[in-house]
Amino acid sequence: MSDEDLDRIARGYREFVAEAQPTSPLYAELAGHVAGSGTVLRFLAGLPVGKRQPNLLLAALQFLDGAPADGAELERRITKDNDRVRATVLARATQTNEPARCGALLPVLAQLEGPLTLIEVGTSAGLCLYPDRYGYDYDGVQVGPADSMRIRVETSGAVPVPTAVPEVAARIGIDLNPLDPTDAGDRDWLRALIWPGPVAEERRARLDAAAEVAAREPATLLAGDLVDRLPDALDLAAPGSTVVVMHTAVLPYVPGKVRARFAEAVAGLPVRWLAQEPPGAVPGTGERPAGGWGKEFVVSLDRRPLARSAPHGGRLDWLAGDPA
Repeated sequence: MSDEDLDRIARGYREFVAEAQPTSPLYAELAGHVAGSGTVLRFLAGLPVGKRQPNLLLAALQFLDGAPADGAELERRITKDNDRVRATVLARATQTNEPARCGALLPVLAQLEGPLTLIEVGTSAGLCLYPDRYGYDYDGVQVGPADSMRIRVETSGAVPVPTAVPEVAARIGIDLNPLDPTDAGDRDWLRALIWPGPVAEERRARLDAAAEVAAREPATLLAGDLVDRLPDALDLAAPGSTVVVMHTAVLPYVPGKVRARFAEAVAGLPVRWLAQEPPGAVPGTGERPAGGWGKEFVVSLDRRPLARSAPHGGRLDWLAGDPA
């Protein structure tokens, strides 16, 4: 390994400090420690390039024995338990499945002609495939089933808050390694992907509730590449439905060439393309912020930016008019 490799990894962890600080001061502290630790940087340099990112390492540590209390504990665990940490990092992937993101997708989905077939790429356990099964609170305006998990959204601008949830005729997910919402190990991994912080317990409760919904009404989950499996997913669409290809916080983890292939493929299909991604991840949604993917997402339909949202849900700032 070269000093350049170590510097590159350290730079990524320093960038993560700023990203994590507002919602997880502990993760910001741990990432800062990693950036200055030759021991941990060398451990990371020994992993494949796609397995070195902060949220994967920290999730693996949390999955195994809980989040380290400080940088010293993190370094001690990497030093003494590196085989188990390495095995977990190699076996797992960053597959955060935050159902609260449906609060940003619903105002768009509800205005498309139904019924809908939802095809989610990077679906993880498929928890965002159930926007019609969750309840919502948009600044006090209640939408959806009254007896279900409630997703609260603070809004600004002319958000087209729907009066009802859309009809979903088919739910199809694509992922390199789909997770099973009924599997205890997979659910534990999803919980470990939640950053420790003020809203962590709320997010875990929401995750558990959404997993129960998905377990009762299983979606069709396809294993494989998001471009290669798109035709198979389209074959499963409900007859006469509007097909929506959707994804949230997926494209930053996809290599640039694959992102370009995916954008070209979706643009050539008779589908609507709904995304909630950092600026620049979808063509036409702005420029990628310097130093990382940023702290704010863009909600877009067919490459047209409609709103900005908090990365894990909870806030929606409307930019445009009728999404349909």
